[in-house]
Amino acid sequence: MSPAAAPRGRAASSGHLSIGQVLARLTPEFPHLSASKLRYFEEQGLVTPLRTDAGYRKFSPSDVARVRTALTLQRDHDFKLARIREYLDAHDGEIDVALPPSILEAPRRYRREELLASANAAAALLDAAISAGLIAPADTYDERTLGLLRALVALDGHGIQPRHVRGTRQAVEREIALVGSALAPLLRRTDAASRARANELAPELLRRIDEARAAFLGAALDRLTP
Repeated sequence: MSPAAAPRGRAASSGHLSIGQVLARLTPEFPHLSASKLRYFEEQGLVTPLRTDAGYRKFSPSDVARVRTALTLQRDHDFKLARIREYLDAHDGEIDVALPPSILEAPRRYRREELLASANAAAALLDAAISAGLIAPADTYDERTLGLLRALVALDGHGIQPRHVRGTRQAVEREIALVGSALAPLLRRTDAASRARANELAPELLRRIDEARAAFLGAALDRLTP
């Protein structure tokens, strides 16, 4: 055994679990957990299992705790992966990952005047965004709407108005329809495993579309600013 491989082998034999052992430990609590989902969590950076010399994954107690917390947040609180990853990374290395009440609080909502003040936006700009179909009229608005309005404020400073951004919204809707079409065979099934697989694949497909868009935008920017 090479000097580099030895430490990895010792770590893997000290309280680390194989995929099968992780499944045996967690599936009584999370019946729909699968080996593919554990691998997906690894791909998304939620866990970083060690690899043996033969290439087998070995999960540390901290990895197992992160998986349990991620599954709990998905199942009980409908958390998205980005928010789960942010929380887990803040508690990296902890074996007993507790869920403080603050993370389970309802996301903040903004009334119209609060939204305008937080985004430093003029009322006319918000009205234009609503007229263009970029923002749905409501009594209160969420953080995502605040982020969008801030982006529209920045674009407006360069003469790009909400009506000019309508095409971007329409392009996103077409991309969502494309992903929905790709996932249709899974979504037509009624078993929980297929639905879970669709939930795993959707963000991956959108990420690949984003990569393609970034390549197209880069090439177009090169033509615009040679």
